[in-house]
Amino acid sequence: MDAEPAAPPLFAPVRVERVALPGGGWRLRAREPLAPHPPRVTDPLWHWAEAAPGRPFLRERGADGAWHGVTYAEAAGMVRRLGAALLERGLGPGRPVAILSGNSVRHALLALACQAVGVPHAAVSVPYSLQSGDLGKLRHILGRLRPALLLAEEAAPFARALSVPEAEGAEIVSATGEGGATPFAALLEAAPGAALERAIAAADPDAPVKILFTSGSTGVPKGVLTTHRMMAANQQQMAQVWPFLAAEPPVILDWLPWSHCFGGSHNLNMALRFGGTFWIDDGRPMPGLFERTLANLRDVSPTLRFDVPRGHALLLPALEADPALCRRFFARLRLVFSAAAAMPEAQFRRLQALAARHAPRPVPVVSSWGLTETAPAATTTHTERTPPGGIGTPLPGVELKLVPVEGKIEIRVRGPNLFPGYLDDPEATAAAFDEEGFFRTGDAVTWVDEADPAQGLRFDGRLVEDFKLSSGTRINALEIRLRALAALQGMARDLVVVGADRDDVGLLVFPADPARSGEAGFREEVRAALAAMNAAAGDGSSRRVARAMLLAEPPSLDAGEVTDKGSLNVRAITTRRAGALARLYDDQDPEVIRP
Repeated sequence: MDAEPAAPPLFAPVRVERVALPGGGWRLRAREPLAPHPPRVTDPLWHWAEAAPGRPFLRERGADGAWHGVTYAEAAGMVRRLGAALLERGLGPGRPVAILSGNSVRHALLALACQAVGVPHAAVSVPYSLQSGDLGKLRHILGRLRPALLLAEEAAPFARALSVPEAEGAEIVSATGEGGATPFAALLEAAPGAALERAIAAADPDAPVKILFTSGSTGVPKGVLTTHRMMAANQQQMAQVWPFLAAEPPVILDWLPWSHCFGGSHNLNMALRFGGTFWIDDGRPMPGLFERTLANLRDVSPTLRFDVPRGHALLLPALEADPALCRRFFARLRLVFSAAAAMPEAQFRRLQALAARHAPRPVPVVSSWGLTETAPAATTTHTERTPPGGIGTPLPGVELKLVPVEGKIEIRVRGPNLFPGYLDDPEATAAAFDEEGFFRTGDAVTWVDEADPAQGLRFDGRLVEDFKLSSGTRINALEIRLRALAALQGMARDLVVVGADRDDVGLLVFPADPARSGEAGFREEVRAALAAMNAAAGDGSSRRVARAMLLAEPPSLDAGEVTDKGSLNVRAITTRRAGALARLYDDQDPEVIRP
């Protein structure tokens, strides 16, 4: 009897090539070239509709609390009908689609239909419509995009957003057609025909089909032009470093918004490329909503867990307190993936400990690095011994240029997953690339072990966030932020490290419970925790925090202080809260905490 073929390994071997640059720095690339792959991100949809027609593709909770969704065959049929409806309306490069509502089966199907027939679309961050006071970012995005069709599944909550001048003239589509909107079902009444087939066959892999807007951390949001080939290449790159994906259709339960590249371009596309099932998590990593994520995890045992450090921070105590949930979570989990920000080492170790106790097989904790402009992954860890903070090595086809900049190493990128430019912004596009065509990311990295490049890189913060004290001492803001968050575990939602041109390092702290900001006892808890952190850091002003101040007002979305994923914009915070910053360095102010 023939033996069954061996299962593919979890990870491909790490093989990189490093070349020193004249004047300092390096070039780093994977030795394995990028393999041939489907040129369009929608090509796998037609494949799986034939190869696994009855397999569930998209699942979401309905109003009745039960899970509903579509199979691959159903999704392919609906995408074709939606594509025909878009063509009937004359939509195309000059008449795009904007999706205002959040992750849903309808959202995914309309986005895939746009991509299939070459209609650019943009998913707009939901808080820009529902939480913003002035709707400034929404109006900027719609003004740049000029959409011909807008999807807001529930029109009533989006009524204010739909009434802005920039939405005028667009066809409004909702789930049921309330308020005079077009019912989503009406789009599905279109009949596919020869025009649809021609449009699918003619879809240009190098034309923009998705526009992802940045969070606007350095100004107003910029529209990142995203092509089929960028996203398709990125999934092929992942296939080559995580070979198990091709043999094990992934099961993903995920909340990350599709208005960002992590959730939409990386996670949703991964389920589609490898014939997996994507369960839409209606929870969020915040009080009052995270309970939904826990309920969903009791229903679904994922094979891949994607999240940001804030999500992992909320999940960890829930898993530690509930062995049954923990066993369910790890039942068929292959890896835990963290990105979008550096994971604190304490989180990393706790996840490893839980996996060791409850998982039936090893579950590595891995990470990645990339940006909206790189579709998104440019590096990924693919080893079972990933160090805390490691972001891995370049993906096949990606070339990194590591450039010394003021005592740090900037990481620059080029490759098939790199964007062609920003929407209607030639100046920003030109400034984004250096003379060799590498994208200037503004991110810094260090080597895990400079003597062994195969161990990869560590994220080392944003170049613009580091600073020097008045003494000339350079401060690594990321390193201090991670240590302070670990010291203030449970007390701080987040914090900003400050002190440029000052005599010492300070913190602006957003408490986990803003109501406790004025409590003397809480302030003493913060002081004691930071004092213990300082004692462990040893001597030297570069690693010690001399002062801190609690900010009762949470970071503002309208002011650009925070993204809907919870990432802070340091520049916006220190500019808007210049008064708090001045008070922090007033030694007579009674609210200054002195560790």
